[in-house]
Parts: sequence; C-alpha cells; structure tokens
Amino acid sequence: MPKQPAVYILASKRNGTLYIGVTGNVQQRAWEHKSDLVEGFTKKYRVHRLVYYELHEDMMSAIGRERQMKKWNRSWKLKLIESKNPDWKDLWEDII
Repeated sequence: MPKQPAVYILASKRNGTLYIGVTGNVQQRAWEHKSDLVEGFTKKYRVHRLVYYELHEDMMSAIGRERQMKKWNRSWKLKLIESKNPDWKDLWEDII
C-alpha cells in the first residue's frame, strides 16, 4: 500500500475500546501499534486491531476527518466500523 494520508480506527476487540488516529502511512502505523512501539493509550489498553481506515488526498483533510470522528458519540463510531467491516475483522492482513 503506497504512503497516503489516512484516518484509522483500532479496537481491542469487537465492541471494545476504540482509538482513532491519523497517519501518512496506515500500514506502518498499524504495525507500530501491533508491535507496541507506540507508547500510550493503545499499548496500555491493548488496542491493536485495525478495524477501519479511510484514505485521503492530503493530510489536512485527514486531520479534519480525525477531529470530526473524535467528537462523535460511540454509537456513530460503531455504525461506521460495521458499515465497512461488519465482522470486525483485523484489516491489517488486507493492507500488508
């Protein structure tokens, strides 16, 4: 997968703890989270499953989308994930 700005959601498990982030390379960033190379929330709460991502043309639009999604209530986030990934499959294997 080529480097491209993206917003992503990680989950600890189905309907578990969620984390929303933005990156210029979703493949690399997901690997860093999976490998516990990122100190903080995802390492502490074992949030490693890539359940959603969307690519953007530029970093500004990705950052704007991330900020928008972080303000959503939990049910909206769950609906977004389930609209694209109803089984909560770890999408990591699709992007490597």
